[in-house]
Amino acid sequence: MKKKTVDLGNRIYLIDGFDLGLPCRTGTYVINDESLTLVETGPSMSVPYIVNGLRELNLNPKDVQYIIVTHIHLDHSGGAGLLLQECPNAKVIVHPRGARHLADPSRLIMGAKAVYGDDFERLFDPILPIPEENLIIKEDGDTLKIGEKCELTFYHTPGHADHHFSIYDPISNGIFTGDTVGVRYDQIKEFEFYLPSTSPNQFRPTEMLNSLNKIIKELQVDYIFFGHFSVSSNPIEVFNQISYWLPKFVEIGENVYRKGQDHEQLSSEILAVVQETLQQKNVPLDHHVFELIKLDLQVCSMGILDYLRKKYTTN
Repeated sequence: MKKKTVDLGNRIYLIDGFDLGLPCRTGTYVINDESLTLVETGPSMSVPYIVNGLRELNLNPKDVQYIIVTHIHLDHSGGAGLLLQECPNAKVIVHPRGARHLADPSRLIMGAKAVYGDDFERLFDPILPIPEENLIIKEDGDTLKIGEKCELTFYHTPGHADHHFSIYDPISNGIFTGDTVGVRYDQIKEFEFYLPSTSPNQFRPTEMLNSLNKIIKELQVDYIFFGHFSVSSNPIEVFNQISYWLPKFVEIGENVYRKGQDHEQLSSEILAVVQETLQQKNVPLDHHVFELIKLDLQVCSMGILDYLRKKYTTN
């Protein structure tokens, strides 16, 4: 079993789930407070890594009290049902629009198969339903007491998905943002690099920018804990980069959409712009970060074109 458990300070740890079989792709956060809490599960293939990571930390999975998923996309919540078997005393906390899909994941499975096709089983099986008595719904502004000195606060943060919330931790003055404020590419060590995550089928750029502003400008956090991957201690840099790239993604998408071209073309065109930017920062084209960026842009391009089709067919 590969090992990648990192102490991030403020009693928060990160376990690498080796999503897609790749390191530094998707992580599960451990908040080692009085009520042991996990944030994100990744897909089911990540569950053995989570269990192993807990044991590395000398923590018993049976002591986990809460498993929080920022949203119900399978790379963030797909392993929740399987993980619950290892953490039988835990409750799973989810956005109100996501709860029914964790109880009955049939539509999640159908949607993921439409995006991932023949790769679905390899990436996500099994997806187990979660009994309703194990689910806790948190609305915008709700809190969860996990320690004498800690109440987590949940904020509705759409843009990436309507069933997305972010979780504020007062001890670290940090926030767990899932995909709402984008992806952090940990593979680049020389400087920080972030791109928006515009997956289908609820991507909306205006809401994403509103959530970005709420998280970074209004809450004034010190740390952002990304679903992909790890933590940033420079929220303003995150804000600046996502604010730059998001309209650029949509602008390129508009041009591709008008020409009647597909998501493969859009992905290729966005990739070319990203490659040019990174080359100017001395990142070579054979750098392993591009393996992940290419994968992400395939799904991002589907979401952008889905957004544009809805925009122009309803107006």
